[in-house]
Amino acid sequence: MSRPSARPGVRSGVRPGARPGMRLASPRIVVAGVIGAAALGAGVALTATSGWLIVRASEGPVILSLLTAIVAVRTFGMARPVLRYWERLRSHDAALDDLARARTAVYAALVPLTPARLPRRGRAAVLSGVVDDVTDRVEAQVRVTVPLLAVGLTGAGAAVLCALVEPWAGALVAALLVVVLAVTVLAWRVESRSQAELGVARGELTRVSELVASQSDELQAIGATDAALRWVGTAHAAVAESSRRQAVGRAVASAALPLATALATVGCAVVAGRSAHPPPVAALLVLAPFALSEVFGPLPDVARAWARAQASAARLDALLDATPAVVDDVDGSLPTSPTEPTESTEPVERAEAAAAVTGRRGTPHLRLSGVSASWDGERTHLTTTDLDLPPGTVQAVVGPSGCGKSTLLAVLARQLDPSAGSYLVDGTEVRQLPAATVRGLVAVVDDEPHVFATSVRENLRLARPDADDLAVVAALRDAGLGDWLDRLPDGLDTVLGSGGRGVSGGERARLSIARALLSGRPVLLLDEPVAHLDHPTAVAVLRDLVRSRAGRTVVVVSHRPEGLADADGIMDLTNPAVGLVGQVG
Repeated sequence: MSRPSARPGVRSGVRPGARPGMRLASPRIVVAGVIGAAALGAGVALTATSGWLIVRASEGPVILSLLTAIVAVRTFGMARPVLRYWERLRSHDAALDDLARARTAVYAALVPLTPARLPRRGRAAVLSGVVDDVTDRVEAQVRVTVPLLAVGLTGAGAAVLCALVEPWAGALVAALLVVVLAVTVLAWRVESRSQAELGVARGELTRVSELVASQSDELQAIGATDAALRWVGTAHAAVAESSRRQAVGRAVASAALPLATALATVGCAVVAGRSAHPPPVAALLVLAPFALSEVFGPLPDVARAWARAQASAARLDALLDATPAVVDDVDGSLPTSPTEPTESTEPVERAEAAAAVTGRRGTPHLRLSGVSASWDGERTHLTTTDLDLPPGTVQAVVGPSGCGKSTLLAVLARQLDPSAGSYLVDGTEVRQLPAATVRGLVAVVDDEPHVFATSVRENLRLARPDADDLAVVAALRDAGLGDWLDRLPDGLDTVLGSGGRGVSGGERARLSIARALLSGRPVLLLDEPVAHLDHPTAVAVLRDLVRSRAGRTVVVVSHRPEGLADADGIMDLTNPAVGLVGQVG
């Protein structure tokens, strides 16, 4: 299905750090970090106070003199889990809220880039970008910011308190903090160096796994199952090897941090032994750095999450910081081609043209005149083409792979603007119309329609969320799925996809056509809709589509002749006289 465009005049090239949900330290996260510091501080205080209490109690004082310490131990013991729970609640609530906003922002930024600016990225790479990378970037608030803030505040507080009691002990704790910081930075640098390699390995594993899973039947048919499993095994081994190399940083930090804490504890013990402080105070000084070992525990994982977040941000930059192929100009001045500027069209005139196209009932008249197009601006992917599509036309476009069929559909759907020539919608040049206006007229069905793991109803309502059950059923029957629907155990409530009822290739193609019909859009563009179907099924699917189009314009591109006999015309993009539309007699 075609997607809505971004706001006019807005480009997708926005740094992830500026996007909603892409912050490292929102106000709520800072508050959560302070609460986390209080939780860690309660743990340190619990250990130190317990040590003081045990030593002081061994001296046999009056019990009333210990009541304050006893209450403090109980208070710190109860405060630590309560504060930890409160910190987790606030930090995760903030991160999940930002994650929802970030995913929405990234999807919105991808819309104007699709498909023209994503031709060299597989679906697995894009999926990884909008799911894993966004998640890693946003979760850095919980996995990096909160722990670092909590550890920093707690460590600084412990150093200050120790310095007030014994300056040399405070100096040792401060030195411990410097060592901990250095070890964490070292671990982060080691992790960062391996992130790019690990990202490539994971991307390859995702690509190979997707390929093998989606083409399992074809691989079995040609006896290539064993080879496919070896591909997966090789990709998995590369991920495992990269992960092992990356784990060196965490391993060094995990070993160095306890060692540094132990040395600081020994140093504080020496200082306490040489001081004139009473034994309970000496015990407090010795146990203070020891109690910090629990505080420093999360830092190796912090280094890893920090490195992953930075690598994710870099990949998101590479994915989103591209110039869209179609950009609405807010001042109304749009050239007919990159090299041939025309007179400005005032915003008012553009608004009137858009309103005229949007308000017109029925199917628009589409016309291409001398249109050529390029995906990358370097070579021509659609040679000079003329095509006239009066309302209700069923037009077939044929030719071998690579001749420009999909490029032609992208131009018609305004996913790609022509590099030369003109494209008119009801006599109005498309560059004088907002992209959303043109895209709102078009429904696109590709050769690999996706079936979501949800009910039949919701699989179709994706195209029109306000559609009622009568409209959904009508679309299914118009797409030739009436008998199939009647056989479903739960009707429209039957769950499809993963964990639900499976669908055949023909059913999948018909479901995508039903979505397009339900959308109510007057122009249907089908890109190899029957490429993977047998001959009888391909003929039946296209025949049902032509029968149920209800006045819509239909353009079908295919490298196979099946089912095209009902078309009003057939265009062969390999024919030098490409502007001539051959009529089917």
